[in-house]
Amino acid sequence: MNTIFLPLSPSLSPLLASRACFQRSTTLSVSHSSSTPFLSLSTPPPSLSSAMSSATLQSHSLTNQQPLTELNDESDFESILSPDGYISICGFGSLLSERSARSTFPDLLNFRTAKLNDFRRVFAHVAPVFFERGIAKPETMEISSLSVEPFEGETLVVTVFEIKKSEIPAFIKREVEFRFLAIRPETLDGESFDYPAVLCARYSDEEFLNIRCKGSKEMYFQQYGRWNIDKIWRDDVLPCRVYLRHCVLAANNLGDTAYNNFLDHTYLADRKTTIREHLATTGSGIMEEEPPESLKYRYGG
Repeated sequence: MNTIFLPLSPSLSPLLASRACFQRSTTLSVSHSSSTPFLSLSTPPPSLSSAMSSATLQSHSLTNQQPLTELNDESDFESILSPDGYISICGFGSLLSERSARSTFPDLLNFRTAKLNDFRRVFAHVAPVFFERGIAKPETMEISSLSVEPFEGETLVVTVFEIKKSEIPAFIKREVEFRFLAIRPETLDGESFDYPAVLCARYSDEEFLNIRCKGSKEMYFQQYGRWNIDKIWRDDVLPCRVYLRHCVLAANNLGDTAYNNFLDHTYLADRKTTIREHLATTGSGIMEEEPPESLKYRYGG
């Protein structure tokens, strides 16, 4: 477990303070399929330690240092389990939809809305699943999925729910392109949660290749190269249209607060254009487009 010191708001309490200096070097390997090379989830080597606190994770013009705890292996995830053996997951995109969450985690408990301070949502990385499902549009660069990154002053309406300890390996496998952070959400009334939740945050191409793929271009190709993707995290992409519509519908289903928060606190990769602005200009018509028949339930909000 690494502690990453980022400049955050003084109002954000330290996360997992009792574990802040506890670091691990254990490696967890997970396979995407029997024919796919193993991807590693492990503590980064010293040569990458500077990247962990570089622009990849830096907030904007902040002053006070507060720790964010990165979860590097399965034992790190287990260290934030509740006493009854469950772990909290924070949803900010498709997992704003309870239907989507339950399609992935059928036995989840206590699906509810929450608030996450000092993070923003950004459509800034390429998702292979959109190519696999035939909904990516590389000709217009509408191929991006959603992640979050630290940014002082932003507040996100998110969802939180609990899954069993036994579901942690599958979660890691499915979200392997992200950085896993332990964060402490709040209720919409501002009360801190009793236990931290796992958040899938922005990663970097360098770390994905050197840590997850152990420097192997073959492993990278299995995940991205076969779709002619040579860069994952980027600022020249637009949201996948079907996925964006799904996220907006999911936020709307949570009520006006969540809906307006998603429109006004979610950004394109330029980190200037909000989703509300995008849907009124370049992305006009997205909300009227139906997903392919086979994906209508999966991407129906």
